[in-house]
Amino acid sequence: MLFISHSVSIPDTDIEITAMRSQGPGGQNVNKVSSAIHLRFDVHQSGLPDFYKERLLAIQDYRMTKDGVIVIKSQEHRSQELNRQAALERLVMMIRQATVVQKNRRATKPSRSSQQKRMNKKTKHGQNKQLRGKVSHKDH
Repeated sequence: MLFISHSVSIPDTDIEITAMRSQGPGGQNVNKVSSAIHLRFDVHQSGLPDFYKERLLAIQDYRMTKDGVIVIKSQEHRSQELNRQAALERLVMMIRQATVVQKNRRATKPSRSSQQKRMNKKTKHGQNKQLRGKVSHKDH
């Protein structure tokens, strides 16, 4: 059982986990041991509530196929169990992030006093720059 929140969980039967050999360097161990994990989670077939399914299918993520299957590959650890835990954690994080509802932004205007302060500051800065110019010596 994989727990997403206190009321939502995914049964182990909904998650397909296969072990395979890791890529990259690693010496003899990498050629003998299947330590990488390939996790597949079909959103349509899962027992998630409809709200979760809709939100997950709406996100644009490279780990989501067109058929609504989440594919996560984990191979950063040397042990199969650690890679399995990392893949499951990534799945949980992906589902949790998809269900976070963004707060609506309300447009605001700067106050009149803040606008006035800004204009005064700009004027003062311009005067300071003008004072840095060449000094002309005119005879009276």
